Amino acid sequence: MEPPMEPSGGEQEPGTVRLLDLPWEDVLLPHVLNWVPLRQLLRLQRVSRAFRALVQLHLAGLRRFDAAQVGPQIPRAAFSRLLRDAEGLQELALAPCHEWLSDEDLVPVLARNPQLRSVGLANCGQLSRRALGALAEGCPRLQRLSLAHCDWVDGLALRGLVDRCPALEELDLTACRQLKDEAIVYLAQKLSAGLRSLSLAVNANVGDAAVQELARNCPELEHLDLTGCLRVGSDGVRTLAEYCPALRSLRVRHCHHVAEPSLSRLRKRGVDIDVEPPLHQALVLLQDMAGFAPFVNLQV
Repeated sequence: MEPPMEPSGGEQEPGTVRLLDLPWEDVLLPHVLNWVPLRQLLRLQRVSRAFRALVQLHLAGLRRFDAAQVGPQIPRAAFSRLLRDAEGLQELALAPCHEWLSDEDLVPVLARNPQLRSVGLANCGQLSRRALGALAEGCPRLQRLSLAHCDWVDGLALRGLVDRCPALEELDLTACRQLKDEAIVYLAQKLSAGLRSLSLAVNANVGDAAVQELARNCPELEHLDLTGCLRVGSDGVRTLAEYCPALRSLRVRHCHHVAEPSLSRLRKRGVDIDVEPPLHQALVLLQDMAGFAPFVNLQV
């Protein structure tokens, strides 16, 4: 694309080359604008009509958009302007938009970007089942999705998602408190061996039935967060130890019904567990009380 002609405000000295004189698609877009933060691009496009055209051409070819690069609170108008022409996005992270992001803002972006592989919607509480339906319908190659603290996500919405997005590998459902065992069982059966990482943290509706079904259907599961899942107990953890050989990390803090014997088999395999074994906890407590670390002969 040739740069648009625009008055320079003065005569250009013979032999000098201005930035916009360089080839846009061969030089400026891949080797210059790709290294400019989004926040600076917003400022750059205010310089002139030619710079605005250059920036819009760059934005139209974006593969990754992270709203955090614009600022902690991106305005709705800036969001709309930045993604107006984007049609090749593969990654989309919108957590900083959580205060205002609605279905009307998000659905058109999803419709224009069917190649999306990763989407982050953490804390976006103004969305609804419609947005998740549009994501499932329009982005069948989706692999990573964060819906943390989206309390509008229910079992019906989750079913529609896993039915249409069989490539999902990482799913964050932290504090999606409408979800119950039945929804997680359905998820496990649909995603099965493809699921690698799942967070069900801070959901008192999730219990051993869901965890056991995950274990039996998802042998490649590597990371599972059950923090604060008060109904999860030792039976679920034992099933994980039996059926999930790829498990690398397990979060069970505040799961008061999970006993140490069920965790010991995972510890021996080197699984990272966020709850210390009882002996270690006792030694730390004793050190805090006595002010020193006592010598303990563990071979006795």
